[in-house]
Amino acid sequence: MKILAIEASSEQGSVALRVDDAILSRRIDGAANHSRTVLSDVSDLLAEAGLSVTALDAVAFGAGPGAFTGLRLACGVAQGLALGGDIGVAVIGSLDAIALQAKAQRVFVATDARMGEVYYAAFEGADANSLQVVAEARCTAPESLELPPGQWLAAGSGFRVWADVLHTRFQHQLSGCRDDLVARADEVAMLGERIARAGQLVAPERAAPLYVRDKVAFTTAERLARGGKA
Repeated sequence: MKILAIEASSEQGSVALRVDDAILSRRIDGAANHSRTVLSDVSDLLAEAGLSVTALDAVAFGAGPGAFTGLRLACGVAQGLALGGDIGVAVIGSLDAIALQAKAQRVFVATDARMGEVYYAAFEGADANSLQVVAEARCTAPESLELPPGQWLAAGSGFRVWADVLHTRFQHQLSGCRDDLVARADEVAMLGERIARAGQLVAPERAAPLYVRDKVAFTTAERLARGGKA
């Protein structure tokens, strides 16, 4: 199966092409570079593999939650490519991609959402390749975050940015911490293949980002209410 994937939910974007079990990928550092290089990187990957868009089985994209601009970019590029290739789209949660990368049976993912909040979700399975969502993606203040009972591998930037809060609160529930992990197109492609094999692709026009939070900034009154400055 041939899956092209785009992930741009954080500062470290990427594109990947999965052909059977082989992965070709390109990293895009810096959010400002995502829109400038993503199409050329996609073209380079397809050329390296000797494929056209019409030869793909699906296009997958990291739907978020994450940076709104990056999510819209990834979704738009995926829609355009899928329309051009007359193929379906796999909508993949960016937190799901981090959980797969963590390679553990119980993974709690938390990423920095800016504005004093984190995005989070919990995943559990018999092994890293069978993880299922047990707590859907949400957004909250680190002080309000709650882990489900039991031991969890912590993953994602939230545990780095909010280390003092989260490690203090959950030190007895964390079996380890991978705060260096960010969503990658490699895992988005792998998850996209599963979606394609399960017949769960969506039409390009129905693909949409997973924002979780509908605000990009607080008002002055909201900042003051949260203890910030005007």
